[in-house]
Amino acid sequence: MNFYIRDAVKEDAKEICLLNCIELGYDFPLDEVRKKLDALTIGRKDKILVAVAEGNVVGYIHANDYDTLYTPHLKNIMGIAVSKDYRQAGIGKALLFAAEEWAKETKAKGIRLVSGESRTEAHAFYQKCGYFSKKNQKNFIKMF
Repeated sequence: MNFYIRDAVKEDAKEICLLNCIELGYDFPLDEVRKKLDALTIGRKDKILVAVAEGNVVGYIHANDYDTLYTPHLKNIMGIAVSKDYRQAGIGKALLFAAEEWAKETKAKGIRLVSGESRTEAHAFYQKCGYFSKKNQKNFIKMF
């Protein structure tokens, strides 16, 4: 299958929104995705890449800076999704490796990601790409 990776642009918002909803289960409004995409693509702390096949965005990855007082500079994968119709074609791996290249270019010492406990297929994919599980933890949130 032929595909290519490029930086996301604001016109990708609808397809990213669909990937979030269908593949990741996040039903976030399109107008909010547009606003976020506009805001996140103007700075240097975030990198959003899309995979394009047959003229359509079929996957994306969002990485950003991860800086704490207890680790060297890292990148954090905030989201990665590939349409189920395009899986097993190397798209997810290409997106992940493109994010790794950005991390290396910006002198990051590595990449971290968090994946839901039930996403066992994703865990196997990450391990196949050279990632290892460091710890299990709970994810707490308080919404306002």
